[in-house]
Amino acid sequence: MGSDSAPRALPAPTLSAPALADQLQRGSAVLFPTDTLPALAACPNQAHQLWTLKQRPPDKPVILMAASSELLLAALGLPLQPAWLEMAAWAWPGAVTLVLPATGPVAAALNPGGASLGLRLPASPEALALLQLSGPLATTSANLSGCPAATTAEQAAQQFPQVPRLAPLPWPMAGGQASTVLAWGETGQWQVLRAGALLPPGI
Repeated sequence: MGSDSAPRALPAPTLSAPALADQLQRGSAVLFPTDTLPALAACPNQAHQLWTLKQRPPDKPVILMAASSELLLAALGLPLQPAWLEMAAWAWPGAVTLVLPATGPVAAALNPGGASLGLRLPASPEALALLQLSGPLATTSANLSGCPAATTAEQAAQQFPQVPRLAPLPWPMAGGQASTVLAWGETGQWQVLRAGALLPPGI
């Protein structure tokens, strides 16, 4: 029997937002576009598979995306500070991730052993349509650890051929630059962990 007769894995399907949200609820990881870079995502209680898929060190947290700032901030499990609300109002929806103190099951799933949670509300109609159906998602860039981030649906599929993607294809052209990451420090000030697409005034 020649090697050509061996069964070949079929590529993962491209699915509409409702069908992809259903896959998420069944425990699958998915790929979808955002305003910055394509995302590899899973429901928060299935976030552990993101590290496995990416072959990523477990000490690197993933971030929470949602369709509203209210859902994101509620996941922190802590009283909200005025400065957090002000920055969220400026930053979202947009290419800014806020890293804030957090406690509870979502923080434990996305940042095991840590005491903070990265939050982002993307400015992408396609991403928001999916998030409105799926609820908040654990997300990370669509690339194997150490490889360049995918910028198109095709590149994402090359790295994760078994993961279903959001239809239709091709995805809208994204910014191609990772989000700015701002963290709330113990001193009560914002710190720039990564200077990306946007920076707030005065920082």
